[in-house]
Amino acid sequence: MSVAYVLRSWPRLSQTFVLNEILELERIGVQVSIFALSRAAEPLVQSQVADVAAPVQYLDDPHRARLQPHVRLATASPRRYASTMAFALRHEELFGGYTRSTALQAFDAAVRIASELQRHPRSAPVTHIHAHFAHDPALIGLLVHRLTNIPFSFTAHARDLYQIPDAALNSRAREAAAVVTCCRSNLEHIRSVVTTPTPIELIYHGVDLRRFQPALVPRDNEMPVILSVGRLVEKKGFDELLHACALLAARHRPFHCEIYGDGPRRDALENLRDQLALQEYVHFHGARTQAELLPVYQRADVFALTPRVTDDGDRDGVPNVLFEAMACGTPVVSTCVGGIPEVVHDGRNGLLVNGGGAEAIAACLSDLLDDAARRRQLGAAAAAGARRFDGHGAAVQLAALFTHSTRAAA
Repeated sequence: MSVAYVLRSWPRLSQTFVLNEILELERIGVQVSIFALSRAAEPLVQSQVADVAAPVQYLDDPHRARLQPHVRLATASPRRYASTMAFALRHEELFGGYTRSTALQAFDAAVRIASELQRHPRSAPVTHIHAHFAHDPALIGLLVHRLTNIPFSFTAHARDLYQIPDAALNSRAREAAAVVTCCRSNLEHIRSVVTTPTPIELIYHGVDLRRFQPALVPRDNEMPVILSVGRLVEKKGFDELLHACALLAARHRPFHCEIYGDGPRRDALENLRDQLALQEYVHFHGARTQAELLPVYQRADVFALTPRVTDDGDRDGVPNVLFEAMACGTPVVSTCVGGIPEVVHDGRNGLLVNGGGAEAIAACLSDLLDDAARRRQLGAAAAAGARRFDGHGAAVQLAALFTHSTRAAA
């Protein structure tokens, strides 16, 4: 089996779930080729990127020939070339919202991918196209499918799902062999929008359980440590976490809150931390790789992540950092947003806040900081529950989906 992955950018630190998925697919024998619309210009790269065997082609490479792929495809398959371009230009419902590409930009990207698939087959020709994210990658995957007749699927996650027009989601799903998503709440949303009989599959993002495990030695922090990890963007709710920390500090509760991650709201959040007089309590450490975060997860007493739905509809599915923290045996405090309640079960392997804002978050944190025995109990349950989300199992499910679509198209 050989699968072409269409991505918005590669390799993204905040999209390690895509990296893990590709690595697990390769471990079970799937050949992968990566087509990224752009190179992620980030200073930090996960060390596992070096383990990926898949060749990567960046469509924004200024040295790539732009006209030749069109000439090659138009000559080899003039009817497909013309009908696909007409399809992209005619169907305005495919565009808008979070999709940034115009019809001609999407068609151009699809032509360059299709041309490469036909011009440079690997030891096995590509039998399936899979796009990560429902916005531009899924649109381009659809057009590659029309140019090549290779079946395609896409995974819908968060903003890409909720910030494209319903008509665009429906049109992309109509042409797909399957739509994949990462939590049941997303699944229900897609089913409410998509009117075609396209299979919609729930496959949770997996975590590498060979790496993320509880530490061999018990936690022994003199001062209890609350850990949070994520991009510093509005939907992650870090401002609510800071207000909860201010309530804990006002009650003279000893703790440190260590926040790892970067993003456009970092300056605003650091200013809020200072306004709340939390400089001695809360520390921002910037982005870190998984290898650097592993011992941080293992040492933390509590993991807190408090996402919310923003006014424009953006939200999380299930943040992968929850899986990572749970696999390390760290009790979790989170919110009832997206698919989080599907993974964190209140009172069994963590604590969930359903409304109540900072006061409710502070109450949950206080409960755990006061009770080491309960932290150990919930942490052990979290580690046991994380075994359901092994990355290997998720890859097996995806490979079966790819195989089924290829056979159905044969």
